[in-house]
Amino acid sequence: MAHLNPSELAQRIKSGLLSFPVTHFDQQLQFDEARYREHLAWQSDFDVAGLFAAGGTGEGFSLTTAEMDRVVRVAVDEIGGKVPVIASATGGTFSAIEHVRSAEDAGADGILLMPPYLTEADQEGLIEHVSAVCAATSLGVIVYSRANAVLNDRSVAILADRNANLIGFKDGIGNIEQMTRIYARVGERLTYIGGLPTAETFALPLLQLGVSTYSSAMFNFVPEFALAFYQDVIAQNRTAVYEKLNDFVIPYLDIRDRVKGYGVSIIKGGLDAVGRNGGLVRPPLQNLTDADQFELSTLIKKIS
Repeated sequence: MAHLNPSELAQRIKSGLLSFPVTHFDQQLQFDEARYREHLAWQSDFDVAGLFAAGGTGEGFSLTTAEMDRVVRVAVDEIGGKVPVIASATGGTFSAIEHVRSAEDAGADGILLMPPYLTEADQEGLIEHVSAVCAATSLGVIVYSRANAVLNDRSVAILADRNANLIGFKDGIGNIEQMTRIYARVGERLTYIGGLPTAETFALPLLQLGVSTYSSAMFNFVPEFALAFYQDVIAQNRTAVYEKLNDFVIPYLDIRDRVKGYGVSIIKGGLDAVGRNGGLVRPPLQNLTDADQFELSTLIKKIS
């Protein structure tokens, strides 16, 4: 059973930083439960407002349905009641509903509805898709607007009116006009989450658009830095934010942008760099090259 109802979850996630734990794989690229549990225990010791299980950084797109269910159940068992566990749902409508029901049965606190991969849909179809998923669960749902599922302000307003358990809108586009339109139309009815990679880069300007929190992938391996950055953003300390951007985030982005898919690989590389064994990524992603791993490790030492 979930530890938080939708209203409680909405309040909780807007109160602090969010993150996507990586999903650990062994040398045979099978789920490594022991290391995943160890990672969750470490992450949950920090002041984080919620953790997304089997999300983008958690390579949810590479997990089978059975693996996704297992990852969520392990997360709930390890940190449920201590930190909100938000499970992912993806694929077409019926696949997403299957994920949602499994997550609710596992005791997750909420759902992050990912885009329905490999299909295009217009706004009316997306409205029906999100509504069907919301109707299939009593959990709070956060919709992730990105890729082939970008929602406009009219659609978000319809969804917010139609679905009481739709509690959040996660932006993966960064369109200033669109975010302004959405916030002007829907206001505080939803919690707004920054979901652009890497979220720290956009956190300060998006704060002005009502986006009060974001999901930090780098929290996986430099949680103290990620939390300090978040506090600087909330305090609107521009000097501190840009100092951290120049010292770490922008050089980090330079490494991340060298290879498609490094957005996940670099997080596991970061864990390796701090001695916490991030493990391998599954194809089609690629692990960091030795040269890139060395450069990342050197960069992390500068802020440690």
